[in-house]
Amino acid sequence: MRIETLKEVILSNEEYIKKNQVKIIERDNILFPTLEGKVVILYGVRRSGKTFILYDQFLKNCDRAIYIDFEDDRMVNFHLEDFEKLKGAVLELKPELAEKKIFFLFDEIQNVPGFEKFARRMVEHENAQIYVSGSSSKLMPSQISTVLRGRSWNIEVLPFSFKESLKALDIEINKSVVTTNYKSLIKRNFLNFLIWGGFPEIILAKTEFEKKKILKEYLNAMFFKDLVEKYEISNIPLLNVLFDQLFSSYSTKLSLTALYKQYKDKLPFSKDSLFEYHRYFLESMLIFEVRKFSESIYKRTRNPAKLYLVDVGLAKDTISPNFGKRLENIVFIELKRRGYEIYYFDERGECDFIVKKDNEFNAIQVSYELNELNREREVKGLVEACKFLGTKRGIILTYDDEEKFKFDEIDIEVTPTYKWLLNLS
Repeated sequence: MRIETLKEVILSNEEYIKKNQVKIIERDNILFPTLEGKVVILYGVRRSGKTFILYDQFLKNCDRAIYIDFEDDRMVNFHLEDFEKLKGAVLELKPELAEKKIFFLFDEIQNVPGFEKFARRMVEHENAQIYVSGSSSKLMPSQISTVLRGRSWNIEVLPFSFKESLKALDIEINKSVVTTNYKSLIKRNFLNFLIWGGFPEIILAKTEFEKKKILKEYLNAMFFKDLVEKYEISNIPLLNVLFDQLFSSYSTKLSLTALYKQYKDKLPFSKDSLFEYHRYFLESMLIFEVRKFSESIYKRTRNPAKLYLVDVGLAKDTISPNFGKRLENIVFIELKRRGYEIYYFDERGECDFIVKKDNEFNAIQVSYELNELNREREVKGLVEACKFLGTKRGIILTYDDEEKFKFDEIDIEVTPTYKWLLNLS
């Protein structure tokens, strides 16, 4: 890398962020460290808003911040040894930073193998603050380099929550406003959220045509960049089958063994390949698994996992949106965002979620509506889970139903999901 090229990149990025006045949405549950010596790692699926979090940090520290996107074509020849040149370029441009803490904001950092060594040295010995982001599994806590173990501060960035989507649309969230018009506004936007999901670009898109086109492009990029190219996948027909199955089987239990039996005579593939490809989806943060609630690790792993998507906008419903499954998926992502351990309950009855936080357990059932056909099943499953946990209260999240009652000594609160998401209940 030429030092003049690095200077050009630094200045053009600074000009872009400042002059374009990009709209920054303050993200919920994004907590930065107050401790010194931590490398902040933002990881998550592509297009979830990681770059804008870096922009926000740049604008808050613009007198001493440097932003670099390593997917910039000008950075294609950047290697580990070029970090010293980058630091030199910064000090040539801004010599006043020599005695100050510099904020290095690195986007898509996984494109520079070995960056961890530079990051650690800078936070430990050079009085610098390092923020890095990427959509690669290499940045996940389970796979972060041993060089940064104990030095990293990992933050998972998910697409917008419903609350964040309202912020993006400049809709005020006000607990004291109970007018019919305000409720209608919130419910109308929640229906859009249920259909289109929470990717920031989708929230801000104006037309249905734009939303469909953007989501299709996301799916194509995820298929080819995050899977085919990244893992050098050769069996494209198998990947296609698995892709369709996973993105249509969300909010349900999925048995890979059953899937293997279904397709083994239709496609040339091994059972090991199927399990390996499934792992790629997990590593790419496109899907998540929830295991059965049990004290036995054997029972948790032996029973099929329930599958959830990183965003309901990616769901591939056969005919029309399955609002019940989408509602459950949205609840799962919100529970994950709030930092809960999440399980499903399946004994005599079923309950969608058993969640744990701060050594406290809660049972949550999700149902689009309670009616004559499903009320007894949903309530009994929730009550059984509550008794199993030894708790006296359970919650049922619906689209619009709202009531409170007691069943078999368990207090049950039925709440619209949009109220729960906005903490209005």
